[in-house]
Amino acid sequence: MQHLLTIAGSDSSGGAGIQADLKTFAAHGCFGMSVITAVTAQNTVGVTKIQNIDADIVAAQLDAVFTDIRVDAVKIGMVSQVPIIKIIAEKLRQYKPPIIVLDTVMVSKSGFDLLEPSACATLIKELLPLATLVTPNLPEAEKIVGYKVENKETMVKAGKDILAMGPKAVLIKGGHLTETADDYLQLPDEGIWYKKERIATKNTHGTGCTLSSSLAANLAKGMSLKEAVKASKEYVTLAIEHALAIGHGCGPTHHFVEMFKKAGLE
Repeated sequence: MQHLLTIAGSDSSGGAGIQADLKTFAAHGCFGMSVITAVTAQNTVGVTKIQNIDADIVAAQLDAVFTDIRVDAVKIGMVSQVPIIKIIAEKLRQYKPPIIVLDTVMVSKSGFDLLEPSACATLIKELLPLATLVTPNLPEAEKIVGYKVENKETMVKAGKDILAMGPKAVLIKGGHLTETADDYLQLPDEGIWYKKERIATKNTHGTGCTLSSSLAANLAKGMSLKEAVKASKEYVTLAIEHALAIGHGCGPTHHFVEMFKKAGLE
């Protein structure tokens, strides 16, 4: 069994953050562990408050996991402050996990800043060069490259420019495109489009967290980057198609839809 570690914030409503990550790891047959970087007061409507975890506690959590348990892959989500980013980078350089998937979480769906503006440059400098795969959506890609990313042409340009910042591969997520939800994978020697029709639903809370966690799981299980993106996109698409209408806002995706079907619960 693969052992996967999520380094991310906690979502009290259970649809995103470490809760979504751990559910996704379990759905892929992996053992999940977590290092909590922040506690958010959050539901399907939005984020109301954040308490960041002290960097020394983040460091202690990382040491506790890595000194005792083999880590086959790491997924990084919400890391909102400079000291937290620096200590994560330091520990990852120390322990050298074989796979690192970086989900550049910056703003919640409701518009709440999850990455302090002053920390963006540190994230780019410290974490991008360590990543096996970086997974920004269009607004996040814009913040990284410093220009508008709003169509397929600029997605390709952004993919190449972000790749030049040090990661091994870049997946630009196209969920913010107007008509399709196509994603673009930039590898060192080629670019690949993954096409999907947009699903008509508002219940997409935690899709970015779920996709990056699925990618970490599939890569840890031995898939190539191309195979992992295809399989993870299919997993997330199914989870969105069967999303849960929970709460008064954007409900969460259904992480266990296949398991529920097999158990006769769906």
